[in-house]
Amino acid sequence: MRIITLPFNPSKYSCNVYYVLGDWNRLQDVNTLIDAGTDDFVIPHIEKVSTGVGQKKVSQVIITHEHFDHKGGLKYLKERFNPIVYAFNKSDLVDIQIQDGMEILVGDRKAILLHTPGHSNDSVSVYIPEEGVLFSGDLPVMIHSYKDTFTLSFLNTLEKLSQLDIRDIYPGHGNPIIGNGLQVLKRSLEFVKLSKIIQ
Repeated sequence: MRIITLPFNPSKYSCNVYYVLGDWNRLQDVNTLIDAGTDDFVIPHIEKVSTGVGQKKVSQVIITHEHFDHKGGLKYLKERFNPIVYAFNKSDLVDIQIQDGMEILVGDRKAILLHTPGHSNDSVSVYIPEEGVLFSGDLPVMIHSYKDTFTLSFLNTLEKLSQLDIRDIYPGHGNPIIGNGLQVLKRSLEFVKLSKIIQ
């Protein structure tokens, strides 16, 4: 599995867009974008990536949640590549509604789509068990204080993720957490457990 973090328009607020490919550009690989960014800025960068003969540049897009900086570019991707789109909520541009625990192929690896509310009620994460990789969207994974207030759904999300073998976390904003993803999640969980929890 190859993970490419695509550049985004420096003049606009956008999220990280991850381009996930197989190691060998096989025909059965499913070239996948995780999130779409704000606009069409990623398209020429996708076009430059070698994906092999006979492969669709983008077969599918997974939207981690519906905020504009993650979904705004989807209409341009649909027009250019006509991918299958997965998201938690069905809409005009969404083809398949994500169910918690749904399994699909991402690149050349099995992925599990997880409902992970915390940043928003429609938030999902993409977990690649074989690689120990989690694409977390905007889920707050680095909590450093017990003086804040958190929702019960966020607490439940952290508890669920802390049961998984997660080594690397690719967030919606900022740099990846490489090698110690599970430790980061468990530390955040301990802070949240000490905090005020609301429904």
